[in-house]
Amino acid sequence: MVDYHAANNQNQQYSSGGSQMYMEQENDWDRDLLLDPAWEKQQRKTFTAWCNSHLRKAGTQIENIEEDFRDGLKLMLLLEVISGERLPKPERGKMRVHKINNVNKALDFIASKGVKLVSIGAEEIVDGNVKMTLGMIWTIILRFAIQDISVEETSAKEGLLLWCQRKTAPYKNVNVQNFHISWKDGLAFNALIHRHRPELIDYEKLRKDDPVTNLNNAFEVAEKYLDIPKMLDAEDIVGTLRPDEKAIMTYVSCFYHAFSGAQKAETAANRICKVLAVNQENEHLMEDYEKLASDLLEWIRRTIPWLENRAPEKTMAEMQQKLEDFRDYRRVHKPPKVQEKCQLEINFNTLQTKLRLSNRPAFMPSEGRMVSDINSAWHNLEGAEKGYEEWLLNEIRRLERLDHLAEKFRQKATIHESWTAGKESMLTQKDYETASLSEVKALLKKHEAFESDLAAHQDRVEQIAAIAQELNELDYYDAPSVNARCQKICEQWDLLGSLTQSRRESLERTEKQLESIDGLYLEYAKRAAPFNNWMEGAMEDLQDMFIVHNIEEIQGLITAHEQFKSTLPEANKERESIQAIQAEVQKIARYNGIKLSGNNPYTSITPESIDSKWDKVQQLVPQRDKALQEELGRQQSNDHLRRQFANQANVIGPWIQNKMEEIGRISIEMNGTLEDQLTHLRQYEQSIIEYKPKIDQLEGDYQLIQEALIFDNKYTAYTMEHLRVGWEQLLTTIARTINEIENQILTRDAKGISQEQLHEYRASFNHFDKDHSGVLAAEEFKACLISLGYDVENDKQKRTGMMDSDDFRALLISTGNSLGDAEFARIMGIVDPNNSGAVTFQAFIDFMSRETTDTDTADQVIASFKILAGDKNYITAEELRRELPPDQAEYCIARMAPYSGPDAVPGALDYMSFSTALYGESDL
Repeated sequence: MVDYHAANNQNQQYSSGGSQMYMEQENDWDRDLLLDPAWEKQQRKTFTAWCNSHLRKAGTQIENIEEDFRDGLKLMLLLEVISGERLPKPERGKMRVHKINNVNKALDFIASKGVKLVSIGAEEIVDGNVKMTLGMIWTIILRFAIQDISVEETSAKEGLLLWCQRKTAPYKNVNVQNFHISWKDGLAFNALIHRHRPELIDYEKLRKDDPVTNLNNAFEVAEKYLDIPKMLDAEDIVGTLRPDEKAIMTYVSCFYHAFSGAQKAETAANRICKVLAVNQENEHLMEDYEKLASDLLEWIRRTIPWLENRAPEKTMAEMQQKLEDFRDYRRVHKPPKVQEKCQLEINFNTLQTKLRLSNRPAFMPSEGRMVSDINSAWHNLEGAEKGYEEWLLNEIRRLERLDHLAEKFRQKATIHESWTAGKESMLTQKDYETASLSEVKALLKKHEAFESDLAAHQDRVEQIAAIAQELNELDYYDAPSVNARCQKICEQWDLLGSLTQSRRESLERTEKQLESIDGLYLEYAKRAAPFNNWMEGAMEDLQDMFIVHNIEEIQGLITAHEQFKSTLPEANKERESIQAIQAEVQKIARYNGIKLSGNNPYTSITPESIDSKWDKVQQLVPQRDKALQEELGRQQSNDHLRRQFANQANVIGPWIQNKMEEIGRISIEMNGTLEDQLTHLRQYEQSIIEYKPKIDQLEGDYQLIQEALIFDNKYTAYTMEHLRVGWEQLLTTIARTINEIENQILTRDAKGISQEQLHEYRASFNHFDKDHSGVLAAEEFKACLISLGYDVENDKQKRTGMMDSDDFRALLISTGNSLGDAEFARIMGIVDPNNSGAVTFQAFIDFMSRETTDTDTADQVIASFKILAGDKNYITAEELRRELPPDQAEYCIARMAPYSGPDAVPGALDYMSFSTALYGESDL
């Protein structure tokens, strides 16, 4: 049987006002009615059964109500059982005075509960006065069984009557208007049982004209299944014109208390279902967070090695493909991951808010999956990304430089090899052995010219070796072939030097035997050789490849070319002078009739070759002009691309900065309700999203710049990377700010916080947020709490929450404007579980609302399970399945540990540790 008197220990706080007045009315019964034998019989039987229903809990009972209470011992025991309190120690003596003292202790206890006993004294009870004994028992029943009944602002008798009327209203032939004749046919008793336990009674088979059967059926079912003892006989009720009201009320109150236990069980089950539903939802959110975090971290883990791969490619085409792959990563693969990261942070903040609102401990993701871990991994990703892009651009510059050097090497090597072709055979021939003196002298002079030419080519050979060395240092992929060709050129050059020295020595030995040759030929050779070298150098320069990166560099080349062209008239005069020497030789020969043996013996440079090379120079000059002008146009186009990008970047960069500042102001200012702020922010977010095409346009311009291999831009300080980061931060900031307002609305609605309170909280928070960072440092938060009147050393404040200005000034003086260190450390543990040293506004309002709002606790859940378990320290799976919905019952069964207490039975489950784990006080 449910112990419905467990709460009576609070009744000592009852005033002697309304309840006492009611008791006086009920005690003022018509005592003469007790002389009616039928009513007296009904009261004796009912009151005896009612007393025994409680005394059985103490292992005893009474047989004769007026005799068994005379010594006061069982009367005191009865009061202890039904009140749950200890009475003064009874006297065990057998004398009359001992009995009177015991009865007086019982009567004093009754009086202490606000009951005024009228004309009932201890001597009458000790003397066995039936009328007074029954009156006393009725007073006890009223106080402990009926007075606490409350239904819709009515109590005691009226409340019990209203409860009966409500429960029996749907049943035919039942009209409860009182506690006597309305119950005479027995249908009302059966209706009460059927309303709460329909499986126990087949109400449709009952007949109004058979009251004895109806009454016996109700009394037997109540005794067998509801633990309500049979307090009346059906014949006694039917046999009297008007059944005793007090007997009926006593009997009916037992039904009320029996069924009120079922109501408590239902309430307890609802509370458990609510708690379990919240816990299940939070677990689903935690699982979703873990999966999303794992997927994002795995993507980062796979991507970073790719970005850290620095294996160079051999050709520009391969490196350009790598750059294109990197652009696909930035355009296609990374943006969804940025959104996932932002959504992950929003989900984490929402989950933490729901946990705080449901009085659950903060969610701690598994190791390596904290938001800070994800931010750290993301930071590493962006670091690798930036380094990879820089490496790609540097590698492209290197390969471009290598291609230029390799082509330059091939040109110079080809020119040199063309020049050295046949020189070895020329130096090894023995033509001076059969030549005349003049011919020998000519050979000697020719050799001197050759040495001059050889010296002039020394610089080209050194350039070839230097270029080969640079190609090796830059790790040119075809360096072996370059080295082999360079080695061959150097070895041949050394051989030519050795052969030249050997031929000179041979010619000088024969020089004494030969005469010098014609001075004109000699003069021609001496002037033709450097001029020829100048023309070859000019042709080489005019055909030389060039690479520039801006207009200034190409203009410098154009200026140098113009200076070269300005020297052409003087060079033409030198050419004409050299040709005049050859013409003079021909003139002298014709004049003197000399037959020339062939070409100038002092040089292999003929007038035809000089004219041919001069014509070649004349052809190469306009070609060089065209190439320089084309490059000037390309650089002007590149400069236009720079200006085009800079014009947009110089607008978008400040726009992003202004939007970031405006969002910060919106999150701090308190204009309108939270819904107004949320609407404003969402409109603001839409305006930002509508700006995305300008970002895409800028990305397109930036791609054109990269494709043109433009690496600098003097017209703007903004880089595409800087603007990308700013754009991503802007999207993340507006999303986070909207999420904060949504969480504030969720907190306000869940905790019942008024708009004025939220404004006051925001005003206090903004006042102490001196740097407008959106968070409070520990000392700022502490000062904010004190300004709101919170102090752990002031009991009044903790009960009432906010204080008026006078109380606040008094509190500041008495506490020294400070919170206790231990209490403040506890509060910081609540608002900053990650020990970041900063308190967000969401955490701040969560704490303030939590201080003034009642939430479910572990003790309340344990008490609810105790009711479902029938006051046992354990619960069985059968009881859980009977009282809870199937899915939540199985949820509890799967997570409850076996109960190991001394009163354990097979299949017993430990609901206490399970309830504690729901609130984070132990492991679930």
